[in-house]
Amino acid sequence: MSRSATATLTALGVGAAGELTTALARTLPVRGELAELLPWGGLRRGSTVSVRGSTSLLLALLAAATAEGCWAAVVGLPRCGALAAAELGVAVHRLALVPRPGRGQSEVEKTVAALLDGFDLVAVATSVTRATSRKLIARARHRKAVLLPFAVPWPGADVELTATPGPWTGLNAGHGVLSTRTVTVRATGRGAAARPRQARVPLPGAGDAPTRRPTLIPLPAPAPASARSPAEAV
Repeated sequence: MSRSATATLTALGVGAAGELTTALARTLPVRGELAELLPWGGLRRGSTVSVRGSTSLLLALLAAATAEGCWAAVVGLPRCGALAAAELGVAVHRLALVPRPGRGQSEVEKTVAALLDGFDLVAVATSVTRATSRKLIARARHRKAVLLPFAVPWPGADVELTATPGPWTGLNAGHGVLSTRTVTVRATGRGAAARPRQARVPLPGAGDAPTRRPTLIPLPAPAPASARSPAEAV
């Protein structure tokens, strides 16, 4: 790891992957429906899990681990914001956003490799060559980090999660707020993940408390012109 990369991670208050968090379990936690899709019951350290079809699904995978002390980075996804991550349960004070990791393959590889040295989970939404993907898979395995390629081809991933959008909920009698969208997530992979699995997952994931909706206040009807005072008519 280069001195500049080390200095950057130190400025963020992050050390080596095994030192930056108290969550040193071999498998990082995920919410219940997602745990059923993964052969290890969570995100196994050193694994590569490819995600397709939903940014919300990607953020949901980060939520439980960051809430328990892990650090995560999202690379190459400029439209991903802290507010969206927080709404899905991500502990944003342990989330680093790197919208533009570099101009060329070499810069992207160095950036992601440095992040794998210092973070528990690294999501990558930037296309890389087959050779680079193999190097980063090996780096994640060596550093015991979880690599999460998003919406890009990534040969050699242990698991691939693909989300198919479903219906929204939240509207009642023509008014309300769209609060939750149920997606069907299909898991395929190799080794322990060779048996396909499927689950319906509500995203954004609502907790036990119902989503708060704004109260509708009826507006008073305007007074007839004949009932207005001379001053109001001017």
